[in-house]
Amino acid sequence: MSTTPYIEPWLRGTYSDVPAAGRAVLHALDLALEDISKWTTGLTDTEVHSQPLGLPSIAFHLRHIARSTDRILTYAEGGQLSADQLGVLKTEQSGAGDPESLAALISEVEVSFSNAADRIRVLATGNYDTPRGVGRKQLPTSLGGALIHVADHTQRHTGQVVTTAKVIKALRTSQEESQKLEPNS
Repeated sequence: MSTTPYIEPWLRGTYSDVPAAGRAVLHALDLALEDISKWTTGLTDTEVHSQPLGLPSIAFHLRHIARSTDRILTYAEGGQLSADQLGVLKTEQSGAGDPESLAALISEVEVSFSNAADRIRVLATGNYDTPRGVGRKQLPTSLGGALIHVADHTQRHTGQVVTTAKVIKALRTSQEESQKLEPNS
């Protein structure tokens, strides 16, 4: 075990070349990836796709984190969603085809965040008050609002990943304890 104290991304002095609001978004993505990695360690692929106590699966949240980051940044850039983006949106809940491994899901988040970092660096130099529209109805926001939403939305779903992982591990421990108490048949 490391004796080096943990320092959160926002306190590491990274991304000093990025304006403060964009830097905060990048730090939020770093923190999310660290939390996802930490709390999903030791989970099986089956557990990642399970819905303990009716909660949405960790797989759903990981797909949603990766893909919604791309969609929100598209709006921040002043664009509308492509047919491909709309297509993958429809597969977030159940996936497309065979269940993905935890490693593949985390890789999707990593790739999404890497692509997002480049886009955020460009957007962070813009005027945060620039109007932006979201969705078919063009609901009003701003460049800054969309950027900040990338951070808060990612953190919200990361919290749900952490909570669901804790529930899975607690249920696993509870089942193991129950099996120890059962007499051999």
